[in-house]
Amino acid sequence: MILEYDYLVIGSGIAGMSFALKVAGKGRVAIICKTDLEEANTFLAQGGVASVTNLELDNFEKHIDDTMVAGDQLSDRRAVEMVVRGAPEQIRFLVDHGVKFDRTPEGAYDLHREGGHSEFRILHHADNTGAEIQTSLIEEIKAHPGIDIFTHRTAIEIITQHHLGKTVTRRSPDITCYGAYVLDDATGAVDTFLSRVTVMATGGCGTVYTTTTNPLIATGDGIAMTYRAKGTVEDMEFIQFHPTALYHPGDRPNFLITEAMRGYGAVLRNINGEEFMHKYDPRLSLAPRDIVARAIDSEMKAAGSDHVYLDVTHKDPEETRRHFPNIYEKCLSLGIDITRDYIPVAPAAHYLCGGIKVNLDGESSIKRLYALGECSCTGLHGGNRLASNSLIEAVVYADAAARHASGHIGDYELRRDVPEWNDEGTAHPEEMVLITQSMKEVNQIMSSYVGIVRSDLRLKRAWSRLDILFEETERLFKVSKPSRQLCELRNLINVAYLIMRQAMARKESRGLHYTVDYPHL
Repeated sequence: MILEYDYLVIGSGIAGMSFALKVAGKGRVAIICKTDLEEANTFLAQGGVASVTNLELDNFEKHIDDTMVAGDQLSDRRAVEMVVRGAPEQIRFLVDHGVKFDRTPEGAYDLHREGGHSEFRILHHADNTGAEIQTSLIEEIKAHPGIDIFTHRTAIEIITQHHLGKTVTRRSPDITCYGAYVLDDATGAVDTFLSRVTVMATGGCGTVYTTTTNPLIATGDGIAMTYRAKGTVEDMEFIQFHPTALYHPGDRPNFLITEAMRGYGAVLRNINGEEFMHKYDPRLSLAPRDIVARAIDSEMKAAGSDHVYLDVTHKDPEETRRHFPNIYEKCLSLGIDITRDYIPVAPAAHYLCGGIKVNLDGESSIKRLYALGECSCTGLHGGNRLASNSLIEAVVYADAAARHASGHIGDYELRRDVPEWNDEGTAHPEEMVLITQSMKEVNQIMSSYVGIVRSDLRLKRAWSRLDILFEETERLFKVSKPSRQLCELRNLINVAYLIMRQAMARKESRGLHYTVDYPHL
C-alpha cells in the first residue's frame, strides 16, 4: 500500500508529537509509532523540564553556563543559547496543550533543583513529569483532524535515491529523503509512506546495554536508518548512565530514581553505609551525572558489590511521600520503605547525547529529513547532558523544525516513482532464537566492553565481536521477511558499532567518555 502525506513523523515522544501539533494546520501529518503512543522515553521521565522562570534568582546566563560546564565545554554554544532562551515560550506551549506543572500555594511554579544546576529551575509534575506531558499531548494529537496515527508499525528504511537505483555515498551532496518503508506488524505487509518532509523522532538506544532505564523499544532505529542512508551521525561515544536506577535484579527496563531526589537532599552511601561522594567531587551527590556514575562504579568495584545506596531517611517522611509518590509506591512494593530504609541503586544506560547531526533548524545532512529529540545531535549536550535539559530541547527544536519545514513545504514534491518494497524470495526466519540470542550478545558486549569505563583493549574486543554479529545479521536480513524483532536487532548492531567506533576515535577522556588509556590530565 502507498500512502501520501506532507509530513511523516517517525516516533511518538515529546519531540514527534510537538512537531506534529505545530505543523498540523499546514498539511497532512502521519505519526508512525512502533507500539502504542504511550510507550516512549518521554513517558518514563520523572524529574522534569529545565527552564528559567524565577527571574528574581535565576537568569539565562546561569542556565547557559551550567549547561556548558556539564557538557565539559564540548557543547555548541549556539544550540545552548537557542534552547535556554527559547525554553520559557515552549513551557507556555506545553501548558497551553494541557500539561499541568506543580505550583506552590501562591501560584508560582514549584521548582526543583538537580545535579549540575546552580539554581532551582526544574518544572515538574510530582515525580512523573514525562507521563503528564505524554498523556496531555496524546489527547491533543488524537483530537486533531489533521493528524493520522499509525500504531504497531516498524519503520524499516528511509527512502532515498538509493531505492531509485542511484549510487549514494557519504560524499553525495544531494541525498534526499522521500519517505519511509514501514512494516505493519499485524499483517506483515510493508507499506510505502511518501512524504514531502520526514522527521526522525525515534528516541534513544538504551537497550543496546543490559541495564537501562529506557523502554525496550529504544533500539536506536532512527539513528541506524539514517546512518545506513549515508547521513551524518556524531558523538555516539557520549552515553549517559543514570547514576541511580533502582537495583532489582530481573527488572528491564530498570526503574529510575530521579535526580531530583538528590536535589531534595538524598545522600549516596556505599554498601557499608558510608558517604563517599566527598572523595570524588566537592558538589557531593549533586555533581553532574558522569562524575556520580563513575564514582558509584568505582565504589561498587572496590567493594565487589552490585549496588550502592541512596539515603533519604533523614528527610520528613510526609514531605518525601508527597514529592516522590511513584518512587515511594514502587519501592514499597518491593519491601523498601524509603522513609526508613536505604534505596539500593546502581547506574544504568539512560540517555544518548549524540545521534543524527542536525543544524539549528533540526535539519539532518539528508535533505528533507529532520531529526528531533534524543535521536538527534543538536550540540546542546556536548560531552554530558545537564539534567532535565532533554525534554525542553525536544520542544524547542520541534518548534524550530516546524517553522523551517512549513516554510519550505511548498518547495517539495512527492516522489511517486519510488518502487514498493520487494521481499520476493524471502521467508520468515525459522528460528527466532537466532535473533533473541544475538540481542543478548550485543547487550553483553556493550555492557562489558563499552560501558562507563573503557579502554582500547576492551573497544577492540567489542569491534571483533560486533563484526561477526553484523555479518550474520545482514545475511539473515537479506533472506528474511522483515519483522520488528529482526529490524531492532539490525539497528542495535548498527548503533553499537557507532558507539564503539566513535569511542575508539576519541583519544581523551571527556564528559561521559572515560578511558583508562587517556585519563583526565
